[in-house]
Amino acid sequence: MNQNQPQSVSEKSKVTIAAGIVGAATFLSRIFGFIRDMVIASVFGAGLSADAFFVAFRIPNLLRRLFAEGSLSITFVPVFSEYLTNSGKNEAFKLARSAVRTLSALLILVAVAGVLLSPLIVRLIAPGFSATPGKLALTVTLTRMMFPYIFFIGLVALFMGILNVLGHFAAPALAPVCLNIAMIGSVFLIAPFMSDPILGVAIGVIIGGILQLLLQVPFLISKGFIFWKRASFYHPGLKKIGVLMLPTILGAAVYQINILIGTLLASLLPQGSVSYLYYADRLVQFPLGIFAIAIATAILPTLSRQAAAKDIDALRETFAYAIRLVLFITIPAMIGLIVLREPIVALLFKRGAFDAETVRQTAVALLYYCIGLWAFSAVRVVVSTFYALQDTRTPVRIAIIAIVANIALSIILMKPLAHGGLALATSLSSILNLVLLIWVLRQRLGVPDWHPIMISAIKTVASSVIMGVGVYIMAYYTISSSSPTVPFTHLLIGLSVSIVSGLILYAGLSLLMKSDELKTVTTIIKSKVHR
Repeated sequence: MNQNQPQSVSEKSKVTIAAGIVGAATFLSRIFGFIRDMVIASVFGAGLSADAFFVAFRIPNLLRRLFAEGSLSITFVPVFSEYLTNSGKNEAFKLARSAVRTLSALLILVAVAGVLLSPLIVRLIAPGFSATPGKLALTVTLTRMMFPYIFFIGLVALFMGILNVLGHFAAPALAPVCLNIAMIGSVFLIAPFMSDPILGVAIGVIIGGILQLLLQVPFLISKGFIFWKRASFYHPGLKKIGVLMLPTILGAAVYQINILIGTLLASLLPQGSVSYLYYADRLVQFPLGIFAIAIATAILPTLSRQAAAKDIDALRETFAYAIRLVLFITIPAMIGLIVLREPIVALLFKRGAFDAETVRQTAVALLYYCIGLWAFSAVRVVVSTFYALQDTRTPVRIAIIAIVANIALSIILMKPLAHGGLALATSLSSILNLVLLIWVLRQRLGVPDWHPIMISAIKTVASSVIMGVGVYIMAYYTISSSSPTVPFTHLLIGLSVSIVSGLILYAGLSLLMKSDELKTVTTIIKSKVHR
């Protein structure tokens, strides 16, 4: 037991440091993402052009999340790690080069098919758009322009998997910064010269995809990965990746599929509903991307190594640690977003065409999305654990149940709650997805690590609730209750004071409750600073 302890601590440190690198890079990306959305909101608001763009952008963006944060990385990493551990670097690189060639060919076919089938795809995703003259045609045009983005982001996802296994996390996590900068630049430099300005933003998406791909290349070469070495289109490992990947596209993407269902149904609601859901989802993606996806990305190589070595005890411990860390961060983020939802939306987006009513409606969607934030986040870790064990069937079976539940709940809730009902259905189905996944994983991994998870979760919830009350009181005195009418400077100061107060209060409560997660993060930060 004592012999394994240093290794356990070392693995936890590696996971936390890697998650910190990914989280920091993702934080920068999300900041630029918010600037991008602020610019788009100011210029296009929540009208016809914005609705059309967000539906069209949802398609390649969905594919990005399925690949870059989903099935391709999740299935490639365990197999690549297995070859690296058991067959050596040379054979693992042969697999990677074959994967690059084969994936490039497949992505070209997908991109061409997407461009040709765009009218059908848009009619399926946004059937309500046909009722508004010109809206459907504009959405089809935008979809055709942006569909080739999947070629670039698909290769970025593969390169991310290679680099993560080799211990490099920064460049893949920074890649979305390139997309955001390209889209921001396109609003000012390309859009004004287009017949319809929103077309310029679509061009910016393609430019961003190219830049993301180019960013990865120097880091791959520095790791010894030579693209131009000979490699066949087929490698035995590709079959294993393919067998794992097909079902994981569904299993790893329940949240994104549910969002897509919400978009489809929102197209049947009053104009602006699609945009309300998009802007609210962007705010939820901030903590989800910085923390949950960062931790899931960081633990997958570790879990895959432990699974390849058949060290189930270590794998169980890594999983438990990651879950505790995710809940420790996302539960207070969830409560903070709920309490401050309207002033946050007003601060970020209320300008130009984004008026006070749009702020209120977006805040409604944000409230209902936030209810499921902790579940969205924890699912990432649980699914990564299943795929590290190369079990693809269980997440798929449970995903189907969750998606069916989402459709049923959306239809039931959209009438009384409009677009808010669609957001709530997404949250409730994600909670169901998590509960079922954990129930099966508990049977698979056993019970020893569940007790500390529950103790940690109770401490986190207690600290978060008290923090939420404190933030509410602080916001009451620093921000007017009618936040959409509050001046920008007043909002900025009030929100800053409320958020900083909440962070200090939560840290103090966690310290008082002797939270292990706070101790671990603090210790590793101190060691990095001293180093």
